[in-house]
Amino acid sequence: MERGNYSVVTEFILLGLTEDATVCAILFVVFLGVYSATLMGNLNIIILIRSSPQLHTPMYLFLSHLAFLDIGYSSSVTPIMLKGLLRKGTFVPVAGCVAQLCSVVTFGTSESFLLASMAYDRYVAICSPLLYSTQMSSRICILLVAASYLGGCVNAWIFTGCSLNLSFCGPNKVNHFFCDYSPLLKLSCFHDFSFEVIPAISSVVPSFTAGSIIVVTIFVIAVSYIYILITILKMRSTEGRHKAFSTCTSHLTAVTLFYGTITFIYVMPKSSYSTDQNKVVSVFYMVVIPMLNPLIYSLRNNEIKGALKRQIGRKIFS
Repeated sequence: MERGNYSVVTEFILLGLTEDATVCAILFVVFLGVYSATLMGNLNIIILIRSSPQLHTPMYLFLSHLAFLDIGYSSSVTPIMLKGLLRKGTFVPVAGCVAQLCSVVTFGTSESFLLASMAYDRYVAICSPLLYSTQMSSRICILLVAASYLGGCVNAWIFTGCSLNLSFCGPNKVNHFFCDYSPLLKLSCFHDFSFEVIPAISSVVPSFTAGSIIVVTIFVIAVSYIYILITILKMRSTEGRHKAFSTCTSHLTAVTLFYGTITFIYVMPKSSYSTDQNKVVSVFYMVVIPMLNPLIYSLRNNEIKGALKRQIGRKIFS
């Protein structure tokens, strides 16, 4: 763009999900309930795992951190979304928008790596049960969890660095319910021809890192479950097969929901879906899935149900 007079944008206006007042009121009640269920469900999972000695195993260590990430992931977006449903247009400072983007990317990326770590845990448990205690020792589990958080922070640093290199001088209306990177990139502008390389870099680098993380983590999960399936098919005992399948069902369900929606957003060509479809899918994987994960991991898990019954029994008779 040529040099000229321009005004620097200091805040963005999030347009939200819809402009219909009636629909907004209904959605506010629905998502307030969803968010409350998300907080209660995931907090209960964390408290239950930490307070039950029989759940102090690698699988439940990962599950407690998954619950923490779901709380952070949902809390990065839902409160502002609820605010936007109460009034038309939510004003967010540029710094606040970047901070929200950083938070979303941190928790979302960490969850991707953690789901891959959980798949590896299931692979070791089923394919190498005799070596499980050594290959999934406390030290290795802590390293995997730490690596998941570190990966989330590094990817968030890349997204944040690219967003801070953008200039905003034109329209400030973001057609979304949170500060996603793609809508922000569309609103960016530059005032010197020599800086035209910046928007190209700011567009390619985050897409490359996000795509690479999705491909790598899906590869780890896919390879783990291929070996798991081969091992299960070799089992002669029907009971053993059923037990092995039951330990993987919850994780497979969570992985399918998470990666199915996130792939739709970040991998499919942008021309193949509309902004409204993008919003709907984003609501599902950022607001609804964090509520579903505690249900997925508890309804079919006898150990969690048993620990919950014992906790309730202690409270009743104490």
